[in-house]
Amino acid sequence: MSGGGRHTVPVDVHVIAVRDGERGPEVLLSRRAGDVYAAGLWHAPSGHVERETVVDAVVRETFEETGLVVDPADVRAAVTVHHRPPGGRERVGFFFEVRRWRGTPRVAEPDKCDAMGWFPFGALPEPMVAYCRAGLDAYRAGAPVALHFQEPDDPIAYEPRLDRRRLVPAPGDAKRVPEPVPELVPQRVPEQVPEPGVRDFAERAVGRIAAWADVSWSRENSRVWRIEGGGGGLWFVKVHQNDRFHRRETAALRGWVPRLGSSGPRLVAADAELRAVVVTAVQGRSLHGAVLTVAEEGEVFRSIGALAARIHASPLPSPGAGVPLPTGPYDRSERHLAAARPLLEPGEEECVRSAVAAARESPPLEQVVTHGDLQLRNLLLANDGAVRFIDVERSEPHARVRDFVRLLGCFDGRADLAEAFLGGYGRPLTGVEETHLVASAALEAVSGIAFGTRAGDPELVERGRRTLVRLRTRDDVWPFSSRTQGGLPR
Repeated sequence: MSGGGRHTVPVDVHVIAVRDGERGPEVLLSRRAGDVYAAGLWHAPSGHVERETVVDAVVRETFEETGLVVDPADVRAAVTVHHRPPGGRERVGFFFEVRRWRGTPRVAEPDKCDAMGWFPFGALPEPMVAYCRAGLDAYRAGAPVALHFQEPDDPIAYEPRLDRRRLVPAPGDAKRVPEPVPELVPQRVPEQVPEPGVRDFAERAVGRIAAWADVSWSRENSRVWRIEGGGGGLWFVKVHQNDRFHRRETAALRGWVPRLGSSGPRLVAADAELRAVVVTAVQGRSLHGAVLTVAEEGEVFRSIGALAARIHASPLPSPGAGVPLPTGPYDRSERHLAAARPLLEPGEEECVRSAVAAARESPPLEQVVTHGDLQLRNLLLANDGAVRFIDVERSEPHARVRDFVRLLGCFDGRADLAEAFLGGYGRPLTGVEETHLVASAALEAVSGIAFGTRAGDPELVERGRRTLVRLRTRDDVWPFSSRTQGGLPR
């Protein structure tokens, strides 16, 4: 008997409510909000077990969080997860499958949750609590038990590169064995390995490949794999969804990215016919869903601003370098509005048109090298505190404010972070830049609402709606405007 004392842990329950959707089985998830653990991250309805059985806890938590009434006889055991969070002590979570209920799911606790929706298991939302993701992945794999012990520096949000899940096999299951290093385990599911042509291309680039891991984003047309070389080493293989993105990314990786040294990936090989590239792995953990102190957030956004300034200072590509020339920044505004019009609230289209009209009447902005998709999911925080970037398939010469649009949501109610970002960038925005930023953000919002609705991406939809609220109310939340002390430029 060990002399360390008894091992006591908290016990919680998680509800895997499943329905049949157009693309297969879907699971009900909610986004945590307010003064709660993991605010902003998606999670299954869950809670602590009180003085009750775990089945009774499932019934209670399901009703309290979703309004659904579940009969205890319809609760099915799914998987048990022994979990340790990045900071805190171990716990045991019981995940239960439920396929029958009464009622329609709704946000029943708005102080703890601000969104709820059904998601295909193959397209789970982001960012998501890593603990919950481990339970859902183990459930899909059919494992009775999983271990999920995170390291102290791991983010709370799920990140494929830091998947700590270990499956514990059932008796007699010779195929399923504990996974010694999850991120390097060879994929055994054929759909998670690319076609032979892409595999041959990758092996010609790096030699024998010991493991493939599908790390695509949960959105349509995202095709990315992490590969481990037979003699060690990590790379990423990416297949672009169209020729335009392939040309943009290869041009950036051959042009301005190497000038920034270790701040970005290095191109190993490219194949225009396959629309595929192999790039080196960039050291760092994703800032998407990362949990930081207030002081750390300030330093991170100062570093992001400095990184953006370095990107924008890169020499523009020479003519014929493979970078498609950008169209006028507002040439597609009517198309974006037409696609989103049925989804907009009264008055929103007029606000967007007003913002675009103001930008059209303003002087044009200087074109610089841009990342094109500068947002937290494409930014990594290295162990030395440096911020690095990935994914430059949208890079092209454009106005510098284009790289600010997808960061705006980070500054809601956080003027300190906007100030830190501009401090790192080295200067405030001009009035003309603010005007163009507002118009760009407005068009990004309506485009996101239309695409997010079509693709089943509720996070993208909500981000667009928040932007339009700022645009319509013109309240004190527009982060970069010095002329209006936070309000939208008048």
